[in-house]
Amino acid sequence: MNTFQLNISSPDGKLFSGEAAELILRGAEGDLAVLAGHVPFITTVKPGEVRVILPDGSTRVGHARSGLLTVAHEGVTLLGDFSWD
Repeated sequence: MNTFQLNISSPDGKLFSGEAAELILRGAEGDLAVLAGHVPFITTVKPGEVRVILPDGSTRVGHARSGLLTVAHEGVTLLGDFSWD
């Protein structure tokens, strides 16, 4: 399974830093999924559920109220008003 480096931070600090297999959330244009090798882009994050699929197949679920998602060759960063469920 291909993975990518994922960092999730909120005003309270870093909430997650590690390898992920998939990130699912709601962006400016609707629901989206990020996989390893995704084309670089930046989008605002809309309120909704955020799912992080880990390399072992387990899922962590959180909730974003707002934010910014950056997908780059070096990794993926989610910054914003975020909390784990």
